[in-house]
Amino acid sequence: MTGPKTGTESGAPLRVGLIGYGLAGSVFHAPLIAATEGLALDTVVTSNEERQAQARAEFPDVRTAADADELFARAGELDLVVIASPNKTHVPLATRALEAGLPVVVDKPLAGTAAEARTLADLAEERALLLSVFQNRRWDNDFLTLRELIAKGALGDVWRFESRFERWRPRPKGGWRESGDPAEIGGLLYDLGSHVVDQALVLFGPVTQVYAEAVVRRAGAEADDDTFLALTHDSGVRSHLYVSATTAQLGPRFRALGSEAGYVKYGLDPQEAALREGRRPGAEGAAWGEEEESLWGRVGAGESPVTGGGDPVPTLPGDYPAYYAAVAAALRDGAPNPVTAREAAATLDVLEAARRSARDGVTVTL
Repeated sequence: MTGPKTGTESGAPLRVGLIGYGLAGSVFHAPLIAATEGLALDTVVTSNEERQAQARAEFPDVRTAADADELFARAGELDLVVIASPNKTHVPLATRALEAGLPVVVDKPLAGTAAEARTLADLAEERALLLSVFQNRRWDNDFLTLRELIAKGALGDVWRFESRFERWRPRPKGGWRESGDPAEIGGLLYDLGSHVVDQALVLFGPVTQVYAEAVVRRAGAEADDDTFLALTHDSGVRSHLYVSATTAQLGPRFRALGSEAGYVKYGLDPQEAALREGRRPGAEGAAWGEEEESLWGRVGAGESPVTGGGDPVPTLPGDYPAYYAAVAAALRDGAPNPVTAREAAATLDVLEAARRSARDGVTVTL
């Protein structure tokens, strides 16, 4: 007896099972999946009854399941599994999905170690299945703009790159993201650090040396909440990356300094705030990912942008929807995987080196 035709066979929308409906699942993945042509949010997995009700209210056609066993029991009815559950579950759930014959998207970080990430990549390749990692910050407005400026040669040869993902949260919120238990894979190094390291690798290539400082600042906090990484790229670029929950005065999001000019950009991409507020990509008459002219970065040399130095550069619109559009194209048409597991493993190589550097007070050579 054969099962129902999959979306890839029938031309119908690809049916997506989403595991986890906390911040990542409800704010990022579910809205972006639902907004993507060719994808249909079929099932949301969460044991929390309030979250189940929330999912059904936001997506009336969605089914809910209390656990992953219930989802995998009908794997033949799905075309893609998205894992947005706590970090410690990423590897076992991704393994189950691949062994069930299902392509997988996993929220960052893919795994706790680069070795685990490469084992998953091997399994996906053996099964000829897509394994992609949700590195949505590759589609931030400022990142897209900086990447274009570099490609055009507007900065000359980039010598130094500074990236800050800073917040002011003087009191811990609790939960697994701030847990000191190594099994939880919490702390800012693996949370926000996954973003800033991935962006640096995309822009400037492989890293040869890593130095890091990771500190627990807040009373009652268990995991690193104020962390700095200095990377030396094989290309010669030096990246200085800051992730913090304890920054009372926020610095520029990006400061890229080159042989001809520098680019300085303040403020975060607006897409996360829009999603949190319930706005959705593709809503009729609504621009997506655009920001006000007053927030544009500046390119120039010899003077601070704060005192008027440089020229304003229009910020390209952010485009998180492009990630899932690329996933759909990869499954339908064999287009490239937008973020591969091996790219995620390279990021984890750097994060593991940073953890060792901070612990031992040494510079780590990769």
